[in-house]
Amino acid sequence: MKEENYGYIKIKLDELIKERGISKNKLSHKAEMQRTQINQYCNGEITRLDTAVLARICSTLDCRIEDLLEFVPPTEEDK
Repeated sequence: MKEENYGYIKIKLDELIKERGISKNKLSHKAEMQRTQINQYCNGEITRLDTAVLARICSTLDCRIEDLLEFVPPTEEDK
């Protein structure tokens, strides 16, 4: 049986940090998060998104959830 590909969610935290001109250290301090957790979000190493963490990041960076997350649909060859 062929496995279906439904696309994926891209976490754009690394891009957002650069846009906002804030360091990961400063973000971790302001959002009261561990630096390792920030790195995991920046490197796309998160497998389950935590809505409380997403709210904390959005609040700290003054952004909307769609600024932070992007749905990337599957390509025709992936289907």
